[in-house]
Amino acid sequence: MSADAHHDEVKHDYHLVDPSPWPLLGAFAAFVLTFGTVLFMHPGFFGGAGEATIKGMGAWILLPGVFLLLLTMWLWWRDIIDEATFRGDHTPVVQLGMRYGMVLFIASEVMFFVAFFWAFFNSSLAPKLAPYVWPPVGVVPLPAFEIPAMNTMILLLSGCTVTWAHHALREGNRRAMLNGLALTIVLGIAFTSLQAYEYIHASFKFADGIYSSTFYMATGFHGFHVLVGTTFLIVCFFRAKKGHFKQDHHFGFEAAAWYWHFVDVVWLFLFCCIYLWGS
Repeated sequence: MSADAHHDEVKHDYHLVDPSPWPLLGAFAAFVLTFGTVLFMHPGFFGGAGEATIKGMGAWILLPGVFLLLLTMWLWWRDIIDEATFRGDHTPVVQLGMRYGMVLFIASEVMFFVAFFWAFFNSSLAPKLAPYVWPPVGVVPLPAFEIPAMNTMILLLSGCTVTWAHHALREGNRRAMLNGLALTIVLGIAFTSLQAYEYIHASFKFADGIYSSTFYMATGFHGFHVLVGTTFLIVCFFRAKKGHFKQDHHFGFEAAAWYWHFVDVVWLFLFCCIYLWGS
């Protein structure tokens, strides 16, 4: 059934979601993943058997949880793509609701980073340990104008390339859209690789004190968002190659672009506050 025929049949603009097994599978996967993670990270809490045995058991439970969670995402998002692209369920009214949902999701992500910045400034503006200086004595901060500055340029450039891809899509230029998306993905991978190199060669570890823990929580959580955003864009690239996006119907790509711009803006705050001022 074509999208237009399906829309004519339902005779309203709202999408009544069909019954789906994926929420149940996702909840089970989350339970298995959480249980396995707890066993793996806190083997001594359970006593009884040796910690190594419990840790190994946790790993064997954790891995199926990860697999089931990835499978749930694959199957659930496959159905959503089918509803949006082939069945015509995502009418303009439905797309508007999704835009509101994406805006609220990004707002909730902003609050995550507010908490990390709060912890950093609370510790840096009023150090709790003598001699009350920041960074703490013995900490050698990473130089801001080396890898961090390079990563800043990379993310700013990636914001330009994803915007180029979006405008090309709206103008019906499929080749330029794919080129812009591909460049953005390459830049995202480059950012992650440079940050991994920076972490490997840092002079401090996560558990070395308040500076290192706040530094790694803020920059590491952002790095995780870069990985998620890069994956988001890779999916959009292959969907674009299959012709899923139209000039007036491409919320999946639009959401990915919004998310990527959010990642860019957060990094600018991290660079200015943690790498420049905090050092």
